[in-house]
Amino acid sequence: MKGKRILPLIFTGLLLCSCSGISGRVTKDGVGIIGAPVELKGKNVMRTETDKDGRFEFKHVKAGTCTVTLMPLPDRTRPVQKTVFKENNFTGVTGVDFSIASATNRQTTTGKVMGTSEQNGCHAWLGIPYAKAPTGDLRWKAPKPGESWDGTWLALEVGPVCTQFADIMSNVPKERFGQPIGSEDCLYLNIWAPAFAEGNIPTGDDRLPVMLWIHGGGNTIGKGSGFNGKELAKKYNVIVVTCNYRLGPFGWFSHPALHGEGATAEDKSGNYGTLDIIRTMAWVRGNISGFGGDPDNVTIFGESAGAFDILTLLLSPQAKGLFQKAIVESGGLKACTMAKAENYIDDTEPGDAFSSREVVNKLLIVDGKAPDRGAAKSMQDTMGSKEIAAYLLSKNNYDIMRVYKPGYGGMISMPYIFKDGAVLPKGNHLEILKDPASYNAVPIIIGTNRDEQKLFMIMDPEYVDMSFGLPVRAKDRKLYELTAGYMSDRWKATGADEIASAISESRPGSVWAYRFDWDEEPKTLGIDVPFMMGAAHSLEIPFVFCDFSQPFSRSLTKLIFNDNNAPARIALSDSMSSYWAQFAYKGAPGKGISGLDPEWSAWDKMPEGDKFIIFDSLEGGGIRMSKDIITMQSLKARLLSETEFPSQKDYCALYTKLFAGTDLWSEEEYLHLGKCGCTSSQKIK
Repeated sequence: MKGKRILPLIFTGLLLCSCSGISGRVTKDGVGIIGAPVELKGKNVMRTETDKDGRFEFKHVKAGTCTVTLMPLPDRTRPVQKTVFKENNFTGVTGVDFSIASATNRQTTTGKVMGTSEQNGCHAWLGIPYAKAPTGDLRWKAPKPGESWDGTWLALEVGPVCTQFADIMSNVPKERFGQPIGSEDCLYLNIWAPAFAEGNIPTGDDRLPVMLWIHGGGNTIGKGSGFNGKELAKKYNVIVVTCNYRLGPFGWFSHPALHGEGATAEDKSGNYGTLDIIRTMAWVRGNISGFGGDPDNVTIFGESAGAFDILTLLLSPQAKGLFQKAIVESGGLKACTMAKAENYIDDTEPGDAFSSREVVNKLLIVDGKAPDRGAAKSMQDTMGSKEIAAYLLSKNNYDIMRVYKPGYGGMISMPYIFKDGAVLPKGNHLEILKDPASYNAVPIIIGTNRDEQKLFMIMDPEYVDMSFGLPVRAKDRKLYELTAGYMSDRWKATGADEIASAISESRPGSVWAYRFDWDEEPKTLGIDVPFMMGAAHSLEIPFVFCDFSQPFSRSLTKLIFNDNNAPARIALSDSMSSYWAQFAYKGAPGKGISGLDPEWSAWDKMPEGDKFIIFDSLEGGGIRMSKDIITMQSLKARLLSETEFPSQKDYCALYTKLFAGTDLWSEEEYLHLGKCGCTSSQKIK
């Protein structure tokens, strides 16, 4: 019996010895680099050097998150860091590789960079700084140009994510969900380009279109590396750039105490995330020629918050001349006043619950300096501007984040995008877009997804039954369908149709609109994914990037894409990406790069003219033009005649969601809505 017990112990010991480590390789042009110093930091610190084949290994690494760092090599200026998550103490992690491609040697205005080669042959430069780190006294200041370096910057790994709350998309252990992650030193960009030898980079008229991606995430979560541009770059011979920008209270925050001596109009704007994106565009303009890109042919494209940000770039005088085309995927016009950003909630012109003054109140309470809001407000009112500024700057990034509460996906509720009068105009932004002389008037693609709202409903226990973290079924299919339909149509009205119509009034032929309809997800484990998700928010992104491996978390990806729907979705992706690339080349999507897709006509302002293109598989009706625009007025008329709501309470709730805070709200109409009207207690605050 003793021997029988010993054998499993020996086997377990062998398993621990051989499988519980972290290993990788350091190479240049596929050849191992001997003696490269590598460091691991986790629950303890280990150091080693690569062997004759460039291999390294750290043995007996405990479970958890750690970093593996390639320390600076001779004539290489930057340590390169990878974050590694080890699930348990028994299995190892392999393939933590650092691969240098000498053909990627490039010169920028701040120094030399060298990148890597992707599996598809594209060149990539990851984690290039485009601005000084906005830390210390540079927190809540407009970004400054990056500092120069000696030697060569190894651009092999993306930079740190900007400070945010972790959630399912963050690639961290589940126990970290809801916790702050990231760094304030996060202003880095990534570049993907077709493979060109150093002496064979396109110049002059041969330079390639540049497509600069702005990521989404409610301006409070996300990262530039969320989508890899290698497939788009190779397939269409374009340069793809992505970037991080400051998020949450580090990206949008304005307190009068921070507007002291020496502060510029940009510093006082509070729109630091917006200014980071503008600094990225300035970097691209000054450097992208060295990578084969045309600085006079830059298309900015983005989704969700990134699309909202792109619309602000149309309006910002600081962005003038830095881009020539714009693609707005599921965006809209959203901006708040400086009063909303700065004031107390009980001021005559009230601020947001997370305005800068209210955030200071919350910090004072958390620090034990005040017992409640009233005392915190009184204390803040007696503090001088220098004292408040010093207090705010003394807090680390995680201290500040802890006064916020993470919601869906880790996003937080706070004011962002400020009508400051310097970076963004104070007036009605939709009205400004009607006058080409008042904004950066460039060709635009703009659109939404048919079922935008379903992404936010499918994981919401108000609407679905959950089991083991997965949505099993809609609690009430009719309510689910009605709520998703009306809320998604509102997004189309305000995020696409109203904007396209406004711009086309003065600039006919300059706007191309779309609606994304693909909804052929498989039914998995009895879950009706096509109904519950459909053509949801953000689902179009992998179709644009020609890459279905990276849209959501791994678990959700398996619920959406499988072998059965691959042929149709790949065909649709080929067409959509082709339109996007043709727009980047020529400023009009036409029939796509191939010239074989249906003609995508510009928005026709005549009542009976075609307005937008629908993207769907052949089974769903194919790619086709449509005239069916939506306005908020038509949406309201439809809602008032609706008779299918499961309950009066549901009817009242949706009316509030759609129209509260807008010019279309009618208290009289609300009180007499439907069969028995609504009461103030049924309003959604």
